[in-house]
Amino acid sequence: MTPISGMSNFNQKLFGVMDRIEYRRIVSAEDFEDLSALRTKAYRRANMHVPSNGGLFIDEIDFDPQAYVFGIYCDEQLISSIRIHHVTPDHRVSPARNLFPEEVDRFLDSGMTLIDPVRQASDPDLFDDLPALPYLTLRVAILAIEYFKADRCLSFVPPRHVAFYKRVFGSKLVAGPLRNCKGYGIDFSLLAADIASELPRVYRRYPFFRSQPFERRMMFGPAEEQNQIPLTVIPTARYMLAA
Repeated sequence: MTPISGMSNFNQKLFGVMDRIEYRRIVSAEDFEDLSALRTKAYRRANMHVPSNGGLFIDEIDFDPQAYVFGIYCDEQLISSIRIHHVTPDHRVSPARNLFPEEVDRFLDSGMTLIDPVRQASDPDLFDDLPALPYLTLRVAILAIEYFKADRCLSFVPPRHVAFYKRVFGSKLVAGPLRNCKGYGIDFSLLAADIASELPRVYRRYPFFRSQPFERRMMFGPAEEQNQIPLTVIPTARYMLAA
């Protein structure tokens, strides 16, 4: 890794890890099995509900046409995952809306489009070695925001994580906490970030969130336009700095 002049130690370290990162759309049965195992491990460690019958930890809406499931790989090892929902007034499939219907519909009824990043799961055994995991995972949501030109990015998170989303993304508390949410077994609060006003600040403070347009197209573009879904996508934030 080549050091980047004038950059904080935190950003330097994260760029160093990013040089080993690949993103992959989860589409094959084998990848979904690995994803299920990761979700089960992460959610069990967080005292959240997991399937009790030993079945796969896969949701029906993992296969929604406006849902995008990604694995984040470091040195070819699956280390975290996230599912992105592109929520529009005409397509209101959103886990955040399931918990906070009035609040989410208020955005949609005003004509806004939303990004709802959910089912975040990171390998808890790697937190000490890779403290950048939350940033590397949530970077996928930033790419989705840019690609779909969304108006807001939602976050429904445990109350203990609210301060992180306010600090990093400038998110505002919309509702909650909602106690013992069905299907999760823990409390959640709903936040929303005003993308147009917050992204410039986010990019200045966290330049590893930046990306080139072709990276975003590879992540979220229709498969028929690309002949097939790319096997892996390499982050382009470092190239943005060079440019």
